[in-house]
Amino acid sequence: MALNATDPVELTRALIKCRSITPNEGGALTLLQSVLEPLGFACHRLTFSEPGTPDVDNLYARRGSSGQNLCFAGHTDVVPPGDLAAWHVDPFAGEIRDGVLYGRGAVDMKGAIGCFIAAAARRIAGGQDTGSLSWLITGDEEGPSINGTVKVLQWLAERGERIDAAIVGEPSNPDALGEEIKIGRRGSMSGELVVHGVQGHAAYPQRADNPIPKLAAFIARLTGTPIDEGTRHFEPSNCQVTVVSVPNSASNVIPAHARATFNVRYNDIWRRASIEEWVRLQCDAAALATGATFDVSFAGTGDVFLTQKGPLVDTLAGAVEAVTGRVPTLSTSGGTSDARFIKDYCPVVEFGLVNRTIHQVDERVPLSDLAGLTEIYATFLDRFRAG
Repeated sequence: MALNATDPVELTRALIKCRSITPNEGGALTLLQSVLEPLGFACHRLTFSEPGTPDVDNLYARRGSSGQNLCFAGHTDVVPPGDLAAWHVDPFAGEIRDGVLYGRGAVDMKGAIGCFIAAAARRIAGGQDTGSLSWLITGDEEGPSINGTVKVLQWLAERGERIDAAIVGEPSNPDALGEEIKIGRRGSMSGELVVHGVQGHAAYPQRADNPIPKLAAFIARLTGTPIDEGTRHFEPSNCQVTVVSVPNSASNVIPAHARATFNVRYNDIWRRASIEEWVRLQCDAAALATGATFDVSFAGTGDVFLTQKGPLVDTLAGAVEAVTGRVPTLSTSGGTSDARFIKDYCPVVEFGLVNRTIHQVDERVPLSDLAGLTEIYATFLDRFRAG
């Protein structure tokens, strides 16, 4: 039996039942295609590959060619459910209890996908002009993010197709629907620091060079030195050490080197190159103070970005206020999302459900929030087209 495309609860439940744990498609994109094609969307299934990473299936769908191409972007892949015994329900059953829908992906972010489809389907069924509307849905957001959104965007550019504005349906609200719209994200850069020493017997430290106290000095400088005081839209940048390790299992051996992994979240004062330079300067100072030698390397998943106020931000904020009565905060807090790729092509914002239970046992969403988000998206569609 065909799904009711105007019902966000039915759509979300059906998506939850698809076991689309990264990088498996799990039937989720096939389900979306079966819903979107009858609504008049031309669907493209795109599988991308990269050596050393799993192949990933993606979906791009578009309806209409006049006016601006408004894109809803998101992901159907989910993180593993974890300990099944800890769940009160089957994480892939889409069970409803006391007005709450449970399941992996209910909030992050199959619920938002169901809501936006329902909002668009209602407008289409009513004969309203939705203009040019597209979907960019990946199965790689919770994974390496290599064969997903970034490659779909490249594919679109190669075929001369343009996206003019985008909403990413990530769960953006801390506690209640309508609290926050994400208009940007901090940059994220990870690094690995290796401090070198000389291996030796712990009883004869004068014949060795212990790198661990020196690494501690590096860590103290990286994490204890203020990077900045924040900016108008962004909180202060920070460096967090996440892993410390030595290649040593014997208590009486001084190791040859010590290693730390760190992550820097940085605001719009910085760019990737300048934040790397800041890290190198702190390491140089620590090396000078301790007499250490070191190596540092970097990897990153996205540079900082900010979407300025304009038609996209203002229209969405107005729709949120009209439906919920809340004036949403324009926020840049949190981690990263696929908006970090989309921002290179068009203005992008993030708005979805309440993120309190994402990645947790018993991930869940009240049915009232699904109804509310659908109405917000529908109001946005009406006003964005009218504007």
